[in-house]
Amino acid sequence: MTAKLLEVNNLHTSFKTEDGVVPSVGGVSFTVGRGETLAIVGESGSGKSVTSLSIMGLVGSPGKVTAGEIRLEGKDLLQLSKREMRKYRGNVISMIFQEPMSSLNPVFTVGNQIREVIQQHRRMSKQEAKARSIEMLDRVGIPGAAKVAGYFPHQLSGGMRQRVMIAMALACQPKLLIADEPTTALDVTIQAQILKLIGQLSKEENTGIILITHDLGVVAEMADRVVVMYAGEVVEEANVFDLFEKPGHPYTIGLLASLPKLNEQRERLDSIPGTVPNLLRMPGGCPFHPRCPYAQEQCTKVHPDLREKASGHQVRCLRMEEVSP
Repeated sequence: MTAKLLEVNNLHTSFKTEDGVVPSVGGVSFTVGRGETLAIVGESGSGKSVTSLSIMGLVGSPGKVTAGEIRLEGKDLLQLSKREMRKYRGNVISMIFQEPMSSLNPVFTVGNQIREVIQQHRRMSKQEAKARSIEMLDRVGIPGAAKVAGYFPHQLSGGMRQRVMIAMALACQPKLLIADEPTTALDVTIQAQILKLIGQLSKEENTGIILITHDLGVVAEMADRVVVMYAGEVVEEANVFDLFEKPGHPYTIGLLASLPKLNEQRERLDSIPGTVPNLLRMPGGCPFHPRCPYAQEQCTKVHPDLREKASGHQVRCLRMEEVSP
C-alpha cells in the first residue's frame, strides 16, 4: 500500500451567484499516495478544476469551501490561515495551470519568475536562486537553459512555456503536484514529452500527482488510480486497469465508448446524449438519470451512495449489478 499523502474527505465548495448558491463540488472524497498519480476525469462542469482550486486554497470570492477536510500529511489545510497557506502553496503543494501564457507574468523573464518562487520559500541568495532556476529549466529539457532564463514568456513556444511552468512548480520539490489539463492546446508530440516529463520527475522525487483531464488517453498513459466526476460528485473510483476493463457506472461506460478504436471502423463515434445538468436545477434522484440508458423510476427518486463493486473499486449507481460495458 502506498503511504497516504493527501486525504480529501467530504469536500463541499459553493459559489454565490445572482440566481442563488451553486453547489459546485458536493461531498467529494479521495486519497493520493506518495509517488502515486491520481487522475480526475469528467466533462466540463463536472467540478474537476474547482476541486483542485479548493485543495490549493485558491477558490476566490464569491466561492467558498463550506464543509469537509483536506489533509496533507495529516494537517487540515482548511484550518490554516491565509498566511500559513501561502507557505504551503508553491512549496509543499504546487499546481500547473491549463494555460501557461495567462499564468506567467508577461513583463518578467521566466528565470526571474522561477527565482522569485524559490526565494519566497527557500533561504537562498539571489545568485543561488538564479542558479537553481537555470538548473530547473535544464532539468525539464529546455536547451540553452541559461539563455532561455532571460527570455520573456511571449518569446517561447507553447510547449516551452509549459516546461517553464513545470520547472516553476517543481522548483521547491513539492510533495504534491496538481496538473490541471497540462497538455491543453499542445500538439500530440509535445503532449507526450510533457506527460513523460511529469511522470519522470514525480518518480524521482516521490511526488504525489493529481492529474485533471478529460482525455482518457492521457489517463491510460499516466494514472495509477482514477476518479470519475459528474455534476460535482464522484461517481466511480478504481485503479486504472479496472476502470478501462470493467467500468461500473453508465457515465464511465459512455466516456469510454466515445473513444475511437484502432481495430474498428465507424462512421460516427458514440456519444452520451444530453448535457451536464445545471447545478442550480439538479434533477431529483441520481443526477445522471436523464442521460442514462439504464435509468428506471427509482433512479429519479433515490440519490445513490458510493458502493463497492470490487476491492478498491467504488461506483455510485443503484443498478450497478446490471450495468455492463
